[in-house]
Amino acid sequence: MNLGYQLNMPRQIIYGQGVFEQLGSIAGNLGKKALIISDPIMEKIGVVAQCQGFLNAISMPYATFTGVHTEPTDAYVDLGLELCRREQCDFVITVGGGSCIDTAKAVAVMMNNDGYIGDYRGNNRFSQPPLPLIVIPTTAGTGSEVTKVTVIIDTTHDVKMMISQPELLPQIAIVDPLLTLSCPPHVTAATGLDALCHAIEAYLSRKAHPITDTFALGAIKRIMENLPAAYVNGQDLEAREQMAIGSMMAGVAFSNASVTLVHGMSRPIGALFHVPHGISNAMLLSAVLEFTKPAAESKMAEISRTIWPHVSDLTVEAQAEAFIQEIKHLCKQLHIPNLRGWGIDAEQFVQVLPKMAADAINSGSPGNNQRVPTEQELIELYQICYDYDIN
Repeated sequence: MNLGYQLNMPRQIIYGQGVFEQLGSIAGNLGKKALIISDPIMEKIGVVAQCQGFLNAISMPYATFTGVHTEPTDAYVDLGLELCRREQCDFVITVGGGSCIDTAKAVAVMMNNDGYIGDYRGNNRFSQPPLPLIVIPTTAGTGSEVTKVTVIIDTTHDVKMMISQPELLPQIAIVDPLLTLSCPPHVTAATGLDALCHAIEAYLSRKAHPITDTFALGAIKRIMENLPAAYVNGQDLEAREQMAIGSMMAGVAFSNASVTLVHGMSRPIGALFHVPHGISNAMLLSAVLEFTKPAAESKMAEISRTIWPHVSDLTVEAQAEAFIQEIKHLCKQLHIPNLRGWGIDAEQFVQVLPKMAADAINSGSPGNNQRVPTEQELIELYQICYDYDIN
């Protein structure tokens, strides 16, 4: 019996050039004291000071935590929680990339819930709502500003914990493409490819539905058409704006349809070898698409026809193959290495293959793939990806 579909999104999304300046008026309606969560880079280039300035303009008190130095960890969550409690903040603002956003989501929800953030994986649900959360992304990549997902590293076991519950949705997302102009090319590539993976995986997911398909296809088209331009010229505001919209659309798609095999395989690589999330996704994407193609040929062909109408005269198989080849070409344009090229030691990689495969399966994401791999197939796929040639 089909029980219908759901679409979860923030209460309000504000996007467009210059909307960051609305922060003060928005924050004034959410609470009495804010906790700002960001990172040292945003502090260095003045974005945190801008955020503080908007709050100063409305005489809103705040505390600031800029200790998110790497991908989000349970240690950062604990530090943020400690400051939030000590300063008695009643809502959270985060400005930065996905690491800041995921940390802020965890802090906001754990302020009102007991235990450890990792306790809420699987079926253990949050019993209380989070503090109100305003999210202001400075990259066009994770889409975390519109998702019910946070990914936090368990530093004790070197595992990336994906937690997905409606309580993790931000209350308000402020998406200003002007804030992405400062992204250097390598960050533009990594975050843009992460967004592309979100959209592709959402479209190919077993949990996809008509509305998520619409968001996913729109995101794929925007990202593939604009990511090379944003990479080559970071000041190309049209490309940056389209990437910001595409990333947001991809976030809506995967938050409701889930990610699949790429993300399932990518998280262990990030946790064990500290490869940036978007790069590890990109390293895997082409090989995973080739693995998945026998079970998803028609959907891959649909992606091709959506982006390049001239392929309609080709066979479905050729359309699907054209899509994979374009993904390879994009990764080459963005100088994505394979795992060996990144510098991962071959012997160490082989030693942890069983753990990575097991962790990938335990994440649940591979089970959403159109072609679900066995643990042995995952090990073999990791080995293919280690020396994968996108040429």
